[in-house]
Amino acid sequence: MKTINYFIITLLASLLLLVSTSTNAQTTAFKDGPVIMGLGKNAPVATHTVAKDAVFKVAFDVGSTNDKKDEVNRKFNSLARFINMHVAAGVKQENIQLALVVHGKATLDLLDHASYQKKHNYDNPNKALLNALMSNNVRVILCGQSGAAYDVKNAELVNGVEVELSAMTAHALLQQQGYTINPF
Repeated sequence: MKTINYFIITLLASLLLLVSTSTNAQTTAFKDGPVIMGLGKNAPVATHTVAKDAVFKVAFDVGSTNDKKDEVNRKFNSLARFINMHVAAGVKQENIQLALVVHGKATLDLLDHASYQKKHNYDNPNKALLNALMSNNVRVILCGQSGAAYDVKNAELVNGVEVELSAMTAHALLQQQGYTINPF
């Protein structure tokens, strides 16, 4: 009986080690960069079919925020990941034009540090990411209707954030400029 129990314990321990090693191998494949460091982690895919001369004009629609207000908005981080993974795959950075259209609860994630601190008592964790995105040719556009609903003044926003009449207006104008919408 002891031999069987020892065998089962050894087998279970081996399976646990195998699963944890496999999971660790999967997560270590994700790296940041080469454009936006520290964020936008992605993994190489050997069988990808993205042409090196591909051109992307993509709008990302974000209306939600994280439950934890002291963390970067995961959907904002998706734009950093989009840039990093495509440049790492060989697409020219100048061929990537992205727009982040923000509305709803995500509105407050666009506040500068002072305004964010008034609401949450700490700096906006999204500010550095937003600055990195905008310095890499990403347009960040706030829905003016959401701004009004959350009583956000233009002067309270991170520098460089644009304000449009509405998110619907922003998307309609971006589509006229050839942008597709990213289906989150």
